[in-house]
Amino acid sequence: MSKTAKSMPEPACPCGSGLPYAGCCARWHHGAERLRAPDAQALMRSRYSAFVLDELGYLIDTWHPDTRPAALEPNPAGLKWLGLEVREHRQLDPEHAVVEFVARSRWQGRASRQHERSRFERQPDGRWVYVDGESLA
Repeated sequence: MSKTAKSMPEPACPCGSGLPYAGCCARWHHGAERLRAPDAQALMRSRYSAFVLDELGYLIDTWHPDTRPAALEPNPAGLKWLGLEVREHRQLDPEHAVVEFVARSRWQGRASRQHERSRFERQPDGRWVYVDGESLA
């Protein structure tokens, strides 16, 4: 490599793990490990990253069939995701878990935060899915 050529750093994962996207949530979004997040917290982080990156197919595929919407809309122009804070990850039993999080965003100059306690369930094939969430004030 020449002295003037600089390698570009890999983009950080939107989930806030501090890891490059390729070594974090990308593996759950694409490729051989797609949809195989090992626990509810990893799925929560990968879903946040999917919202940031408009990976709508991944979001639908990781939503429980009984509660998922028929379709999702892409992010509106100008929406900026500002970060994710996972406050709690609690495994209730081998098939059920809860993740409490705060996701922050800004759109049209207005800051917003979504504070939620989400329920997750492991499917018979071993995949974790998002069931639903309770909004926390």
